Amino acid sequence: MPKITPFLWFEGKAEEAARFYVSVFGHGKIASTNPMMTSFELEGQAFIGLNGGPKYKFTEAVSFFISCQTQAEVDHFWDRLSEGGETNVCDWLKDRYGLSWQVVPDALGRLMGDPDRARSQRVMQAMLKMTKIAIAELEAAHAGG
Repeated sequence: MPKITPFLWFEGKAEEAARFYVSVFGHGKIASTNPMMTSFELEGQAFIGLNGGPKYKFTEAVSFFISCQTQAEVDHFWDRLSEGGETNVCDWLKDRYGLSWQVVPDALGRLMGDPDRARSQRVMQAMLKMTKIAIAELEAAHAGG
């Protein structure tokens, strides 16, 4: 099977961005770097960062989805990736390099997938009011609180 590797265009900060991402995820490494490109790995996924200059910018049309098991994971990734960036509603953020991320607890999908329509709608309404997702608040909405 062909291997798909995200190729990211940075404004002269590919190595800096790669080192930042490796520090955030903990399970990663810089594979190689030169003045033009940096190859790195996060959680087993290969990436290539290009020092491409200011011509192109990242948009929210492409984002990376981080599936989290616990609130501690949500807090870690949300807090670290949003440092120097921008936050938005419903678990979206843009990091300091302009790359968009979604930091999502697995509980969101489970609670929103409840066949009881009233429960799933309460979870949806609670989520729409959040920036960083709070699992306890989702669970409270699910329970009717």
